[in-house]
Amino acid sequence: MTQPKGRPPVLFPLFAGIDTLPGIGPKGRAALEQMHIDKPRDLVLTLPNNGITRRRIDNVTDARAPEIVTIALTVVRHHAPQTRGRPWRVHCTDGTTDLTLVFFRPRENWIESQLPVGERRIISGKLELFDGHAQIVHPDHILSDSDPLPPEFEPVYPLSAGLTQRSMTKAVEASLQLLPQVDEWIDPQLVAQRGWPSLTDALAQAHAPRSPADMSPDSPARARLAYDEFLAHQMTLALVRREKRRLKGRATSGDGQLRRAVLDHLPWPPTGAQTRAVREIAEDMASDRRMNRLLQGDVGAGKTLVAMLSALVAVEAVGQAVLMAPTEILARQHARALEPLARAAGVRLAALTGRDKTATRQQILTDLADGTIDILVGTHAVFQKDVHFQDLRLAIIDEQHRFGVGQRLELSAKGIVPPDMLIMTATPIPRSLALSQYGDLDVSILDEKPPGRQPITTVMISDQRLDQVTDRLKAAMAQGARAYWVCPLVDESEVSDLTAAEARFTTLRAQFGDLVRLVHGQMPSDQRDAAMADFASGVAQILVATTVIEVGVDVPEATIMVIERAESFGLSQLHQLRGRVGRGTGASTCLLMYHQPLGETGARRLTTLRDTEDGFRIAQVDLEMRGAGDVIGTAQSGLPRFRIADLEHQSGLMAVARNDARALLERDPGLDSPRGKALRLLMWFMQQDQAIRLIQVG
Repeated sequence: MTQPKGRPPVLFPLFAGIDTLPGIGPKGRAALEQMHIDKPRDLVLTLPNNGITRRRIDNVTDARAPEIVTIALTVVRHHAPQTRGRPWRVHCTDGTTDLTLVFFRPRENWIESQLPVGERRIISGKLELFDGHAQIVHPDHILSDSDPLPPEFEPVYPLSAGLTQRSMTKAVEASLQLLPQVDEWIDPQLVAQRGWPSLTDALAQAHAPRSPADMSPDSPARARLAYDEFLAHQMTLALVRREKRRLKGRATSGDGQLRRAVLDHLPWPPTGAQTRAVREIAEDMASDRRMNRLLQGDVGAGKTLVAMLSALVAVEAVGQAVLMAPTEILARQHARALEPLARAAGVRLAALTGRDKTATRQQILTDLADGTIDILVGTHAVFQKDVHFQDLRLAIIDEQHRFGVGQRLELSAKGIVPPDMLIMTATPIPRSLALSQYGDLDVSILDEKPPGRQPITTVMISDQRLDQVTDRLKAAMAQGARAYWVCPLVDESEVSDLTAAEARFTTLRAQFGDLVRLVHGQMPSDQRDAAMADFASGVAQILVATTVIEVGVDVPEATIMVIERAESFGLSQLHQLRGRVGRGTGASTCLLMYHQPLGETGARRLTTLRDTEDGFRIAQVDLEMRGAGDVIGTAQSGLPRFRIADLEHQSGLMAVARNDARALLERDPGLDSPRGKALRLLMWFMQQDQAIRLIQVG
């Protein structure tokens, strides 16, 4: 089969410029572009986000003020303002009761032309009582008897500056006229089971809801449209997954000798989850297909050990492995943590970062190229042109190197055949987000804590009790305790009253002297490293920091975490910070210091953290509170920008779409069946252009 051609002609009108619609000029186009709407297709998928119920009444006395009503009135007289700034009032009657229409700064002669004395008009707007008299300020509709009545439930569209509901409604109506008749791309059984309308009927119903229930994500029309988005997205992920599996990998398997040496070195056995994850990774690597796997684990679940054992599979096969960390400080920390395990296995591990001196760097590059370095740890810069491996078998990408579906597509489209890939994340992700972000990857989950990990006592405390906190800290330090003290800002700010790390460092230094160190992202890296080294060795006992320590910092002797202005942090961020303690044998404490008054949202975040250490539960609450894009960060995570689908409330549909997409590709790899051809049209419609070009017969 030949490569699929470009966008089908039936979709051309929907992908024309937005100014091809009647009534959309340069100003309207600019206003719509602010809403990421630049073609009729975008308008079709921009649904009302609210609605107004307009109750029709016959008499003013029937109203339940304040209430939006539609009522027939007769104009009695006009009362023009006598002084500047006063409103124009139009006195009307329903035959028995009076009602006043109020206008501020009306256009000259406009009111009299719209509301001639003695004429009957249909008025719709918010009826309120002012000094006991009924009035409507600036009615939404002024109609004659021959005009169609406004709907009893009127949809309200999102707007940007320069747009009105009327202009938006007209533009949407014109866009809907451009929709072609299409064949059904959803499984007919699913359509019948869910009672879903066709695409065109679903869009018509979604843009003309008759009640608030019609705007619910569970309404048949909206659920069907959400599923269309999910299906196109999951089909893209399925195609990426298939494309990756097509690219030939190399079977990498070892005899397990090095892994056994590391396991024998450990003070306790791995958890069942760690054992399962290593087995899944080893089986993938033993296949001749490239591995693309996500290792997802909660704070302290033991991802580092899994990464090391996976790297040793490559070394046992006389190959090499690389672990890429997001920052130099974390890369060096990984190297320090893995070095004892490497020694136990008798393999050579080296770290390579941008700060290595020329001679040191050149020696590492030479040893890497001739194969005398088995495992390399560094930042993503290890893939620079002058870095050559003798036989790289496994690439492990640590936290914050997230990349989206589009980037994974580009990688596949280029035909690059990298080594087996393991992506690690320490941020527990709710299943719906994992399916949308990493649906093309196989997933291993670490949902157990290794033996010896101590539970963390989490306490909420007002910052008005700061003196008590420092007194207790002093007593704990006398017993050898080490503590993190996290602040939300680096420097004091005129626009924020949040505590700055620099200021807190100064006050704690005055109390505790040379036992305090400071770390934040704006410091030179050598100063950061020196402060961290002092804290790790015990020379310093308090480390004042910003969230630079959120991920990966590992000092088992640290048993106290103080988070100042904790209510200003995100829930998952708080969970990550808390995970910096409880990593050794000592009992650990996390103090959530908040500033009063504590709002409802802040209180829910802090009480959730206080009541559970389950990262997946915390992530789910975070999702419910903040929304999908904010939980991971849409810009860096590659989360899709759905116009209709709601990941928080429709995660079940995402799972159905994933299974459907994978099953259909198994049955119809070229999408040549009638449903497959219809699905191609859906993907063009949903702008999955890169993915549709991957379709070809296996």
